Amino acid sequence: MTDVDLDISDEEEATRSDFEKLKLESKGKAVEDSPSTSSSTTDVKKPIIVIVIGMAGSGKTTLMHRLVAHCHETGKRGYVVNLDPAVTNLPYGANIDIRDTVKYKNVMKEYGLGPNGGILTSLNLFATKFDEVVGLVEKRAPEVDYVLVDTPGQIEIFTWSASGAIITEAFASTFPTVVTYVVDTPRSTSPVTFMSNMLYACGILYKTRLPLMLAFNKTDVTQHEFAVEWMEDFEKFQDAVECDKSYNANLSRSLCLVLDEFYQNLHNVGVSAVTGAGIENFFQTVDSCGKEYMENYRKELDERRKKKEATEEERRKANLEKLERDLAESKGGSVVPPSARKKDAFHNDDDEVTDVKEEEEDYDSEADGDDDGDEDDEDEDESHHRY
Repeated sequence: MTDVDLDISDEEEATRSDFEKLKLESKGKAVEDSPSTSSSTTDVKKPIIVIVIGMAGSGKTTLMHRLVAHCHETGKRGYVVNLDPAVTNLPYGANIDIRDTVKYKNVMKEYGLGPNGGILTSLNLFATKFDEVVGLVEKRAPEVDYVLVDTPGQIEIFTWSASGAIITEAFASTFPTVVTYVVDTPRSTSPVTFMSNMLYACGILYKTRLPLMLAFNKTDVTQHEFAVEWMEDFEKFQDAVECDKSYNANLSRSLCLVLDEFYQNLHNVGVSAVTGAGIENFFQTVDSCGKEYMENYRKELDERRKKKEATEEERRKANLEKLERDLAESKGGSVVPPSARKKDAFHNDDDEVTDVKEEEEDYDSEADGDDDGDEDDEDEDESHHRY
């Protein structure tokens, strides 16, 4: 053993051991995130997440009740999640209910919010712990076929909020996820209202980037065949809107050509939440959307995840290389982080500013004294002149 080896201090050995641990941890993380392990987990059959979204009054909650009842009647294994904190009476039993965690009225009182602000804040608070919800669903995954998710009646709160995006991405990163947009069929007989619904559905599709299916509800009042014809043949839609000469009608007439390609990627089904008509067809469409998710959307999601992991790995490697360079330059000595250096620089600047302020105060006090002396001399001269 040489004299150089004897000179190595305990601090250097501890620093090197910590560096080796960081290397081993980064390698272990890379092994865990390898494609072989991720592909093995995706082979296991998982339940399909059905996120139900709809305008207020479209019959969304009533449709959820019918879906839950159909699961019980036919033996389908369902799991229900309620994300509406403001609902007073829930007509179905929920396995996970946001009202058990967040009290909507207490949030309004505590933060001084209105109804919509209270719902949004409650959803934001619940989203901070949504990883626990996903964990609960994962535990029950082998026993469940469908996870039915009910959202707030104020559609914009869930669709365009950060909490809604967090919840949707959390589900989509773990399970096959399908978004169901509930349409009020009797109100959509107006071409302008129909086009408004289609534009909103288009926004949901490109916001979530998940399979989207249209559920034309209340078919017991009005059949949805007219809507299917408008979607398949834009000329029939133009004939329907021809008699209306308003600005909205002209805009709808122009948009029907733009959305013609958008309709090709949509699944649609007519249902009645009251009579139960079309519910079996609804679940068949959900199954086809789940297959589409695994074939197309899952690949895109995996690519985005790989890019994110590659960026994170590059950042980790850069930090390790920087740590290695700092250890080599310091030769076992203490290393001052750049943030600490900036703080010291700021403190020195503050001291200099303080010194300058003190000098300015001393100068001002001397100037005030000189001014007082000049005033006394002027008074003496004036009194002497009078004398």
